Amino acid sequence: MTSAVRHPADPEDPAPADRGGSGGTAPAAPGGSGAPAPVAAGSAAGGAGAGVREPLTLDDFARLARGQLPAATWDFIAGGAGRERTLAANEAVFGAVRLRPRALPGIEEPDTSVEVLGSRWPAPVGIAPVAYHGLAHPDGEPATAAAAGALGLPLVVSTFAGRSLEEVAHAASAPLWLQLYCFRDHETTLGLARRARDSGYQALVLTVDTPFTGRRLRDLRNGFAVPAHIIPANLTGTAAAGSATPGAHSRLAFDRRLDWSFVARLGAASGLPVLAKGVLTAPDAEAAVAAGVAGIVVSNHGGRQLDGAPATLEALPEVVSAVRGRCPVLLDGGVRTGADVLAALALGARAVLVGRPALYALAVGGAAGVRRMLTLLTEDFADTMVLTGHAATGTIGPDTLAPPHHAPPHHGPPTAPRPAPHRDRSHG
Repeated sequence: MTSAVRHPADPEDPAPADRGGSGGTAPAAPGGSGAPAPVAAGSAAGGAGAGVREPLTLDDFARLARGQLPAATWDFIAGGAGRERTLAANEAVFGAVRLRPRALPGIEEPDTSVEVLGSRWPAPVGIAPVAYHGLAHPDGEPATAAAAGALGLPLVVSTFAGRSLEEVAHAASAPLWLQLYCFRDHETTLGLARRARDSGYQALVLTVDTPFTGRRLRDLRNGFAVPAHIIPANLTGTAAAGSATPGAHSRLAFDRRLDWSFVARLGAASGLPVLAKGVLTAPDAEAAVAAGVAGIVVSNHGGRQLDGAPATLEALPEVVSAVRGRCPVLLDGGVRTGADVLAALALGARAVLVGRPALYALAVGGAAGVRRMLTLLTEDFADTMVLTGHAATGTIGPDTLAPPHHAPPHHGPPTAPRPAPHRDRSHG
């Protein structure tokens, strides 16, 4: 991976605003649905002219996207379930991690690549499944696929994509996976799996934590509905009916009787490996492996399902221990920096997925914005590898993290508490 000069973040840049909702704290949308101004792509060093502030962090993209998007759309993307405790915890737990630096590591350029399901990824980062990219930018999922493909990084396409599986595949040049919900009409789900296979997708990701979507108070207060021009392009009939209101639709359309036997049915129908997304405990990890999954994604649905569920980084060691190397374990939820990526790998993840940051970057700059966001994250990860003494991802382990309980006792005056992470910078 090539290195680049990085610019430090401006300390006067405002943090993303406090979380929104119907209480009026979210700013009004500045305008219509036209495409935003482009953001320079490529190296994090950028190429902007004098006086132009490019995003330097994933949080910068969130702040800028909030100014671009209608308030109710921002809340739909950024919000979580219930009181949003799990949403906040995803980032807070990463924020509490401390890394052990290495002096004079002697590393010129680290090898940031990893192998996942037989594919070599240039970095342990992919884009998580998120519905309706057209909410962020009219170019939608094809733009996201093109940006990820330009860097060789994978995209997991949502069941609720606003563009057809085939159109997204045409724009992609890196691995594509398809995320699936199981509908009451199982043939709908099995048909999507076969279409994915025929379009060159490399894996299926079965969401296992969503018999229906969580109670998302922001959307209820806003009366949110997906705009009429944005539709689930890959669904028809009863599976698509009422999809403009996602919460109500999920209670009618999703099969609550779904069990682990469906993993084998998906695999048999498609011939593709099947991963389980939404595993947070050892018993579920054991059940997933017994069902024949090819991988597990430790995920709490970006804090959008069970409020009070553990943060994904908290759950990761338990799942990794239960899996015992029988399949790769990935993680999504709360990843915002290269240090976060490294922390997840140190605790046993093979790779991470980011969701909301992709939509924020898409809103700010289309495909170029997504490419820049991924570049910032992967270059930050490469820097963090060097500073912690790792020439390759395979050497990253728990000894890279400083155990917080080994901190020396504090005998001086009280120190100011570390600010809590902003709660709108959510999801993987």
